Amino acid sequence: MFTQTYALPRPRIPGRLLALLAGPHGVDRYTELVDPMWTTENRATVVRVQRSTPRSVTLWLRPNHPARFRAGQYLNVTVEIDGRRHTRCYSPANAEGVPMIELTIARHDGRTVSEYLFRSARPGITLGLSAPAGDFVLPAKPPPRLLLIAGGSGITPVMSMARTLADDDRYDGDVAVVHYVRTLDDACYRRQLRMLPGIRALHACTRDTRGDLPGHLDERHLARAMPDPDAVYVCGPTALVDAVRRHHPTAVAESFAPAPLVIPDTPGGGRITFSDSGVEAENDGRTLLDQAESAGLRPASGCRMGICHTCTRRKVHGAVRNVTTGALSTEYDEAVQICVSAPVGDVEIAL
Repeated sequence: MFTQTYALPRPRIPGRLLALLAGPHGVDRYTELVDPMWTTENRATVVRVQRSTPRSVTLWLRPNHPARFRAGQYLNVTVEIDGRRHTRCYSPANAEGVPMIELTIARHDGRTVSEYLFRSARPGITLGLSAPAGDFVLPAKPPPRLLLIAGGSGITPVMSMARTLADDDRYDGDVAVVHYVRTLDDACYRRQLRMLPGIRALHACTRDTRGDLPGHLDERHLARAMPDPDAVYVCGPTALVDAVRRHHPTAVAESFAPAPLVIPDTPGGGRITFSDSGVEAENDGRTLLDQAESAGLRPASGCRMGICHTCTRRKVHGAVRNVTTGALSTEYDEAVQICVSAPVGDVEIAL
């Protein structure tokens, strides 16, 4: 049963007052002490929570600034757990243009953020949001025959595409969606998919006989779903993407499985990729902030001691060691303070 929370409208803070309050660490460090949503940063309040399946949770978010995403894109979601900020990428499942954001998050054993949100998410908590990103999107004019394939939690961007197409009165094409899951009980959006007008939905179960299609993807699955599609989109584990591309080499794909992480025995070594700037540098073992500045970048920073969080950036992939505590962090898509984080081996940082 759904639970829903409503909040009274919050007063607006005049722009001049915000400017006066701004200090060396930015206005957000002051206004968020009064209300976490009084900030120039993108944030959202959780207004509804549903444990959709035994291994997933769906959150409905009200953002403080409009999140105008294209179907298939993702948002970086930041959550504070035990005093530490963690950031992960999640794709909204709702159609384009809807004011609320709907995220369905699959629970993965040993994964800090998904475990926390599955167990502890509740109406009223505040999450950080990034601007929408990603190029796993449909063309401005979708083709007449479109096959959408998802594996596990890869259903969320596919669901957004299907809902957007179903809501578009100008589109009269043929759309089929195939969702690969372990068992039918794991198929979040099973009912919602079947209710979408003009969308043909099939479920393939790899450990269950109750699905529309048995086992893993093969030619029979593709023939039953849609013979000779004009375009194929697939989102899911690497094995599913590879299987689809063996039959449809031009399929547009997105895989959410990170590359294996190899951690060297000694500090430094490898390369640092500053992905937002297109800059690469040899890793000399100093902090990410020091090496970014040596590479000609000028990231925002404050205390340079790991206190103010001004320098926090998203570590896309790789390992970093906190030079203050010695703690090693290897999670992907994690928020780190670059002033006290020294890269260990190859590291990619969103900067």
